[in-house]
Amino acid sequence: MNWFRTQSHGLIWLIVAFAIISCSEDKVGELPADVGLKDYYAPEFLIGAALNRRQITGESTEQMDLIAREYNSYTAENDMKSMHIHPSRDEYNFDVPDKLFELAEKNGAKVHGHTLIWHSQLSRFIREIEDPDEMRQTLTDHINTIAGRYAGRIDSWDVVNEAVEGDGSLRESVFYKVLGEDYLTLAFDLAAAADPTADLYYNDYSMTGEAKRNGVIRMVKKIQENGAKIDGIGMQAHWHLETPTLEEIETSILEYAALGVKIAITELDIDVLPNPRNVSGADIGQRAELSDEINPYKEGLPESVNEALARRYEDIFRLFKKHEDLISRVTFWGVNDGNSWKNNFPVRGRTNYPLLFDRNNKPKKAYHQVLQVKSGV
Repeated sequence: MNWFRTQSHGLIWLIVAFAIISCSEDKVGELPADVGLKDYYAPEFLIGAALNRRQITGESTEQMDLIAREYNSYTAENDMKSMHIHPSRDEYNFDVPDKLFELAEKNGAKVHGHTLIWHSQLSRFIREIEDPDEMRQTLTDHINTIAGRYAGRIDSWDVVNEAVEGDGSLRESVFYKVLGEDYLTLAFDLAAAADPTADLYYNDYSMTGEAKRNGVIRMVKKIQENGAKIDGIGMQAHWHLETPTLEEIETSILEYAALGVKIAITELDIDVLPNPRNVSGADIGQRAELSDEINPYKEGLPESVNEALARRYEDIFRLFKKHEDLISRVTFWGVNDGNSWKNNFPVRGRTNYPLLFDRNNKPKKAYHQVLQVKSGV
């Protein structure tokens, strides 16, 4: 951190620290109205959230103050994925992404772009390309147009998303089938040329598994050896109450950072529901049937599970703070429990509680425990 950044947050932190220490657990909602997680952790790393369309456009009026107060990095949950932003060859939809930048600039927040290249939620016309020259030209047009539009305004991009399988092999996406692994270097080269100022990330889920971690490390080294600019690795944190272990998370942070890149903790949520059999990771193609057995908290979260969730978030943030010199950003995947995709993945219609704010936008015990990590109490 630099001197100016540290000093500029000094007064805010004194106020926040007093509030955290003074506030009892049953009065978490009575913290100062003008400070939030972004202020508590400003010297360490950005605190981000994925915003849905209603939040980006301001339709979710009840959440706008919370978003402005708590987060200083915004990611479009879906609206910058290719099927939305570039649905056909000559059509781009910038209305919602433009509003995201307007909201961020109004609130003094940064924007993280998600995502330029991904095999899922992919425009149909791209899925149907078979000719290598056509694919290269399409990727060039796609990245130049989108990254170029926001050049100088965006903080960072997920250039490539989820290109590695659980066993460490490269995913046989349409990009891989048509161009081979060279598409990875091409994507980072194109993004760097379109916006030399943005940080460029590779982003993926299940990043704590040893086989996948080794595969990602091999891939990133190859991109680096090819001379492409890659600034960071995003570790999607769709985790559970007990897995992955803190040791697995820490090992992964350290091994990825050894590549000389920044680490972002992305898509953070803690699933409190039983995991259906034969479901692993965050591949959105997986589905399971709804049953009472895997949807046990329809009427509310038992206090014992609420306590376990709070301890889990506390332990995770203690680890993040320990490695604050390596971590650039921590982004929650959603604003409150009701917004979370985990209510519908991998089973539609469940009632999940994975975030720091409840369905009424009130801070949960987990929120208070994250504050205690910062205060040292």
